[in-house]
Amino acid sequence: MTLNAKICGLSTPETLDTAIRGGASHVGFVFFAPSPRNLSRERAQQLAARVPNHVTRVGVFVDPDDALLDSAISAGSLQALQLHTTSPERAAAIRAKTKLPVWAAVAVKQNVDLAAAARYQGIADRILYDAKTPAGATLPGGMGVRFDWTLLQGFRHPLPWALSGGLDPVNMAEAVRITGAELVDVSSGVGSSAGIKDPGKIAAFLKAASAL
Repeated sequence: MTLNAKICGLSTPETLDTAIRGGASHVGFVFFAPSPRNLSRERAQQLAARVPNHVTRVGVFVDPDDALLDSAISAGSLQALQLHTTSPERAAAIRAKTKLPVWAAVAVKQNVDLAAAARYQGIADRILYDAKTPAGATLPGGMGVRFDWTLLQGFRHPLPWALSGGLDPVNMAEAVRITGAELVDVSSGVGSSAGIKDPGKIAAFLKAASAL
């Protein structure tokens, strides 16, 4: 199995370059104002220009409006859209309008939460299983929270999928062993402080991924 890895929430040239050198298959740019990882249009343009063609640029959004999507897609030269707290109906409209692949985030805490994945069949191109954040949290993800990975054992996935939520360089191999994930997505697990990534942790995460 070839394990692919997405480093999400990148916001500086140094950390982006580290992710690319380390073999990341995807890089994530956040476009959500409350997030400490939120990118301005200018910064998104600067970062996107550093990404080689073989690395997929994913824009991360929380139920975005059309104006934000248009601006971010243009600035970040986005190739896929990761949508959080976005209904299947809205996700379908976004996919039809932008003509870009859509990743639908499904927040998981217990087994019943997995049923939401089926609602995106025929709409999304990939499901991103993420940990459900605590009630009242300002962010829908990227908070270092993990869920019980055994919930995915034996689950019939309706779409290609990726694993997120609380992954880091130390626990990622265990998560892959338990779930069988072929694409892992990390954000705060390679961070040094709010909104800031640690190049050393990025390199360690990608080295661990390449060893699987």
